[in-house]
Amino acid sequence: MFIYSLRASTLKFFAVVCVALATLITLIAFVPAYGNEGETPASKNADVDYDGIKTNEDRVKFLSQFGWEVDPAAVESIEVTIPENFDKVFTGYNEIQKRQGLDLSRYKKKNVMRYTYEVKNYEGSEDKVYANILVYKNKVIGGDICSANVKGFIHGFEKN
Repeated sequence: MFIYSLRASTLKFFAVVCVALATLITLIAFVPAYGNEGETPASKNADVDYDGIKTNEDRVKFLSQFGWEVDPAAVESIEVTIPENFDKVFTGYNEIQKRQGLDLSRYKKKNVMRYTYEVKNYEGSEDKVYANILVYKNKVIGGDICSANVKGFIHGFEKN
């Protein structure tokens, strides 16, 4: 025969464990997840689709979601590696990405594809304007709209 007795201190211990467990479950349910590779970027435009970017047509369609008209033939398609350590320039570039709900620091040391397209409808610039898209596993993870002029501009996908 086996007899087990509970003391008041044992009951208090289990009560504290239950309260802690309930608090943990509540936090997990209500605090947003950060740093997941599978996350969809938080964009100002909720209708923008960052996933399923497999073909050239998908990339052109992606840019059109922001109102950009581009030459459908990519100017450049190249594999690049996101550096392990961000220098001052790359840190600044990643700040542009963060402002548009993306973050390249999740992809350090990963090989990604960069596709560059000439933008046809950028108003207010006499120089050529390019759209760069960074794609990893059929998902846009970063990119920009920039001037070909060295003293030009660079910003995220949204029209300014």
